[in-house]
Amino acid sequence: MNIKEELYKQCELYVNKRLQTVEETIASHQKALQSETKSSAGDKHETGRTMLQLEMEKASQQLSGITQMREVLAKLNINNTSSNVCLGSVVVTTSANYFISISVGLLTVDNKKYFAISPSSPIGKLILGKKAGETFDFKGIQNTIKKIF
Repeated sequence: MNIKEELYKQCELYVNKRLQTVEETIASHQKALQSETKSSAGDKHETGRTMLQLEMEKASQQLSGITQMREVLAKLNINNTSSNVCLGSVVVTTSANYFISISVGLLTVDNKKYFAISPSSPIGKLILGKKAGETFDFKGIQNTIKKIF
């Protein structure tokens, strides 16, 4: 299996795990909301319901973010090779290796570290469209793109 395929699979796994966690949270909150019955402690009951509803909203926002990540992964073509950094590129620089996809963070393939980053992340914006041999400044450090695949 090549590096891009493995990085892509790890990103998919990350998204699926997050989706499962959020779905479990939503189900748990729905169950808790349904089991909340009016009791003599009216204010306490209302506070509990409000807190659960806020948690549900937060989980819904997370679900929306996961849906966006899935859409980005669906657009990503790991078989595409470009001489310019684009969505789906693996970029080897003098300071780190990047997989332009979704913001997952550190991934490891064959004992090498890669940062899965979004094209809209600060470093993603800096390197998008660049070619091998070009340089960019990140946090005051000069980096050179060694290879793109």
